[in-house]
Amino acid sequence: MKKLYFIISCLFSALTFGQTFYSENMGTPGGTTLITAYTGWQNAAPIVYSGSGDVRTSAASNGYTGASGSGNVFLTSTAGKYLQIDGINSSAYAAGDIQLSFGYITNSIATQLVVEQSTDGSNWTPITFTQNPNTSWNLVTIPGGQIPSSTTLSLRFTQPATAQMRVDDIKLTNVSASCALALSGETVACVASTSSLDNYTVTIPFTGGGTASYTINTSGTVSGDNPTSVASGNIIVTFVENSAYAINITGGTCNFDVTGSSPECKTVNTLPYYEGFDYTVANSLGAEQMWTNVNSGDNILVASGNLSYTGLTSNGNSVSFDGVGIDCFSPITPTSAGTIYYSFLLNVTTMAGATDANGGYFAGFGETSTNLGATLWTNRIDDASFNLGIEVRTANAASTTFDATAYQTGQTYFVVVGYAFNAATGSDDVVSLWVNPVVGDPEPAATITDTHAATDLGNISYFFLRQDSATETPSILIDELRIGSAWADVVPATAGLTDNNINGLTMYPNPLKGNTLFLTSTANAAMSVQIFDLLGKEVLKSDVINNAVNVSKLNSGVYVVKITEEGKTATRKLIIQ
Repeated sequence: MKKLYFIISCLFSALTFGQTFYSENMGTPGGTTLITAYTGWQNAAPIVYSGSGDVRTSAASNGYTGASGSGNVFLTSTAGKYLQIDGINSSAYAAGDIQLSFGYITNSIATQLVVEQSTDGSNWTPITFTQNPNTSWNLVTIPGGQIPSSTTLSLRFTQPATAQMRVDDIKLTNVSASCALALSGETVACVASTSSLDNYTVTIPFTGGGTASYTINTSGTVSGDNPTSVASGNIIVTFVENSAYAINITGGTCNFDVTGSSPECKTVNTLPYYEGFDYTVANSLGAEQMWTNVNSGDNILVASGNLSYTGLTSNGNSVSFDGVGIDCFSPITPTSAGTIYYSFLLNVTTMAGATDANGGYFAGFGETSTNLGATLWTNRIDDASFNLGIEVRTANAASTTFDATAYQTGQTYFVVVGYAFNAATGSDDVVSLWVNPVVGDPEPAATITDTHAATDLGNISYFFLRQDSATETPSILIDELRIGSAWADVVPATAGLTDNNINGLTMYPNPLKGNTLFLTSTANAAMSVQIFDLLGKEVLKSDVINNAVNVSKLNSGVYVVKITEEGKTATRKLIIQ
């Protein structure tokens, strides 16, 4: 199974400052690919990549400022494996100012990477640097004086013996030796985290200010301390989420580029939670504000249309995925007691290729993005049928509890999974699965349950959808996701209400993302509303003024609206996002 990487809320860029004229983070390979066959490099001709290593996503770079994660070049334990980069033009910069940096890991400090440069691709000169003191990722920085100024610069990274080594985030930067201004590593932080696009700030500490007139060139909004007049302080630049940051600072002999990616400023989604996937078809689910992508590969995509089930009214669209790729996590209100449920409509379109003997899991809860539980599994019977299974944790694939029922591909099922903390069976938590419960009925006996000693989650803070591998994950459609701490939150007793005695009644928008709900009718007479939560509690009562009702005090969730006009009543389901 592929490795998951931690979700992070702040990102950092490289600690080397200056005018970066060459940068390579190895891109995002879809799988292990030979250097000679890989097409995902950041740089195109005239730069050429060659060598006997490969590019892969395992053991992604981390732990140093500017670690890009995702792809890296892997040099196996066979002596002589190498990466060579030809065609770099460094002629615009003085050799004394050219700084080389790269991320590097070795599994044996007794064997270290060999780095060389050449101006003709044949005669190589070793580059000296401080070797790694440990077997973790480190950022190597080589100051000016060793990289020549040339129109035909080549770099070569070689594993000389029997160790395993990886290289990532190679940069060449022009750093003026006479520049008085000095920058430290920038920090990136969200100004807020909401369900909309938010602002984030890039804070750059500096010393050596007040020595020249400096200009800060950027598309963001600049604030903080002015290095022209202040000796030391912080330059602060504000950007809008989803836009990468690029800041250029010039003055005297200084020319600095500070660049990096936008953080994800995404809020924790309160319970009860509803997701109708009301997004643009073909969008990446992880790009939406309720979700975040983890690791690399192809995206979970928004699919056109809905799945349907008796008693449930579908809204928005659905999502589709299969095989290996990005996993999507949605942060939710942390829960560590009672029972927490999730439900959704599931359609497995085909089991072809999903041949792993243990099956594979594709949805569940998480304590973190790596500690997963309440996982929902499929196991192939043949291309057109499968079993459903559940597991308290993911570490027991061989002991997953499966339902003996043969479920059919191309058919929509309503599935509910519940995770009970410290259930009555003892100290072990219990996961339960229900398949096709009757909408509107109380919680019935579970279809199957699963429990294992000493494998419980400490809390639940995420829901996830997972693309595990081509042999474990079938082709799947999912719709109408609900998460809550009560059965009625995920199997709403009032779903699909259509009682209507008011001619021409229209209630919009629905789902509602703002604060104002609009109602119109044929008579357009005086109208009032009562709004109830899914437990039947009245949460709002109001007259309709100018065809509008203010619902700003209501949290995200599913509600029932009772409308009265001229003695007639109607009921509607309302979804507030």
